[in-house]
Amino acid sequence: MNPRSALLSEPGSSPRAPEPAAPPHAAAPLAAASPQPEPGPRLQVVLSLAAVYLIWSATYLALRFVVQALPPMIMVAVRFIIAGAVLTLVLRLRGQPWPSGRQMLAALPGGALLFVVGNGLVALAEREVSSGVAALVCATMPLCAACINVLSGRRPHGREWIGLLLGFGGVVILCLGQDLQGAPGSMALLLLAPIGWAFGSTWARRLPLPPGIMGAAAQMLMGGVAAGVVALLRNEHFPAQWPLLALGSLGFLIVFGSLVAFSAYTYLLNHTRPAVAMSYAYVNPGLAVILGTLLGGEPLRREVLGASVFIVAGVFLLALPRRAPQPK
Repeated sequence: MNPRSALLSEPGSSPRAPEPAAPPHAAAPLAAASPQPEPGPRLQVVLSLAAVYLIWSATYLALRFVVQALPPMIMVAVRFIIAGAVLTLVLRLRGQPWPSGRQMLAALPGGALLFVVGNGLVALAEREVSSGVAALVCATMPLCAACINVLSGRRPHGREWIGLLLGFGGVVILCLGQDLQGAPGSMALLLLAPIGWAFGSTWARRLPLPPGIMGAAAQMLMGGVAAGVVALLRNEHFPAQWPLLALGSLGFLIVFGSLVAFSAYTYLLNHTRPAVAMSYAYVNPGLAVILGTLLGGEPLRREVLGASVFIVAGVFLLALPRRAPQPK
């Protein structure tokens, strides 16, 4: 993939993805996608899809490698402060104005929900829970968003109800399985993470954030600062030694998870149909389970396979566009 991908769209023209938004291990939600995106070169679209599929699937395993050796909230703070600062600087060099103090303050609640709750709780949980199980639970974020939409008057219809039942049925299978039964505290943290991400994504759309991708960068920065405060309250400290695997995994999360794949996702939203850009939502959970088994030595239990089928099917049904009402 072209390494400039994040920064390919014109200032202020970055898209806001419809649900599902970017996953809890990635970056902040974007602004709304153009209803008629300009088609991009096929090779670049394919490479961007590969980046979104493979990198975001691998971030769960990378996160597990990091939190086995480094304090979770310090890791979240370092990751998103660096990623947010880099993205802000690049956008400023491309001509976008610095965010105002009011805009930075507005980025705090969304950033805290997205990165302290959405990412931080996953980091805490992965000290005990496999990366594959964490990915499957986080994949339910669109289901949580659909439930939140009910509160604003948008009721599910037809297949959306089926999708919700299938998705949450998969969560029940996971909760009754061996992975989460042995770690009830981590199970609770994992279940809260996609709820926090869904609330953060919804709330961010109503806040006076900087336009375009600068809004995502501001939320990364403020979310990283909020994670740092939580790290202080938890009395976390920088370790005396940083194991090479943990340090390399943290670098992977910053460079590839929060910048390169996020950039590829931005490119896809600008140059493909939304259904193509958001196909990661039902591709990545299965890939994350496979990567955790092959590269992380995680056991592949029957309940994980069964839950994968239910959750992926549920998310797929929710991702399908609604049928336009027939004229009478």
